[in-house]
Amino acid sequence: MGISLSKGQKVDLTKGNASLKKIGIGLGWDTNKYDGQHDFDLDASVFLVGSSGRVESDKNFVFYNNLQDPSGAVVHSGDNLTGDSDGDDEYVTIELDKVPADITKIAFTVTIHDAVDRNQNFGQVSNAYIRVLDEVTHNELMRFDLGEDFSVETAVVTGELYRHGGEWKFNAIGSGFQGGLAALCKNYGLNV
Repeated sequence: MGISLSKGQKVDLTKGNASLKKIGIGLGWDTNKYDGQHDFDLDASVFLVGSSGRVESDKNFVFYNNLQDPSGAVVHSGDNLTGDSDGDDEYVTIELDKVPADITKIAFTVTIHDAVDRNQNFGQVSNAYIRVLDEVTHNELMRFDLGEDFSVETAVVTGELYRHGGEWKFNAIGSGFQGGLAALCKNYGLNV
């Protein structure tokens, strides 16, 4: 088991671990008992951010309808429509050496599909986490359990990889947004 992170904690990923070239990002969650008429469909999305602090191209937004970025460095496993399984509900692989030099940050988010229409929010989600794995050894390097701090939010930035001094670091974010995927896209400079 890897390092257990707290909200806001930043950890070196590649410094002192030069052999780490390919990582996996596992995202998981459960839903609480819910009396509504709709299933929960949570979706992981990835924003590849440039030095401007924005996503420079729609192709650098990786999600269930765009499973990889143009470089092939970031690949999404696909949409899990129910989350009814143990372990990671959605998964992203990243080849660190292939990430284009103009990408300074890779943000990992989770949204609730059609949350407003279905009257759903992250207050009804439990056991949410993001974890980082070494894709070669399959060892978990670090994990951030998001806790139960959300109520009306329909989107969460779970964590981010970022470059610092030529190395990759991980930041445990845990910030909620109202407005779902559209709010996240706007935050990262995309028009939807």
